[in-house]
Amino acid sequence: MDGTIIDSESQYAVMLKEICARHGKKYTPDLEAKYMGGTDQEICTGLVKDLHMNCSADQLESELRELCRIKLPLAPLSKGAERLLKHLRDNGISFALATNSTRKAVRLHVAAKPKLFAMFHHMVCAGDPEVDRGKPHPDIYLMAAAKFPDKPKPVKCLVFEDSVVGLEAGLAAGMQVVMTPPKHIPPQQYRKATLVLKSLQDFRPEYFGLPPFQDDIKRRPTLI
Repeated sequence: MDGTIIDSESQYAVMLKEICARHGKKYTPDLEAKYMGGTDQEICTGLVKDLHMNCSADQLESELRELCRIKLPLAPLSKGAERLLKHLRDNGISFALATNSTRKAVRLHVAAKPKLFAMFHHMVCAGDPEVDRGKPHPDIYLMAAAKFPDKPKPVKCLVFEDSVVGLEAGLAAGMQVVMTPPKHIPPQQYRKATLVLKSLQDFRPEYFGLPPFQDDIKRRPTLI
């Protein structure tokens, strides 16, 4: 969700920089790349260890949750996300949200953009009772697939991701993965993706046997 549908990864980077600065530490681009796509708990636990911070991971996570409450609802949609979701909905193609964000964080986005999130058939979040492990493990994606009425096989599922841990989770689940990576991720880290695009605006449904967009069928995607 964060970075794929909602352009919130940049917001997370700003928030984590602010929190680290409060504790006299620096949130570097290397740390941003390392923890992109991780759960809040994993990020805060890792930062306390990596930066030798004089606070607990729980304290750091509490500070992050408070900033999320204020800033996440303001995050804009990622380029092409709404167009793609509406296209899938209008063509009767079910889709789910499978995210490493907590359900509490997801509720902030839902409250800010209720019509957008109403299009999802269901949601699976890190920390849900039926999810033992978050990404990069496949549990979230496998559970998301299992909750569809027809319970599609993983090979029939298509994942959209922007993080390396999400890519690894989708591949581990046996699914195809379309990757829209941020610029700071080295290409070798997402070379196993089924398809790599600059943004969801460049996605072509017909490449995966789905109905094509009717507004600009002839436009070619921007591949990376």
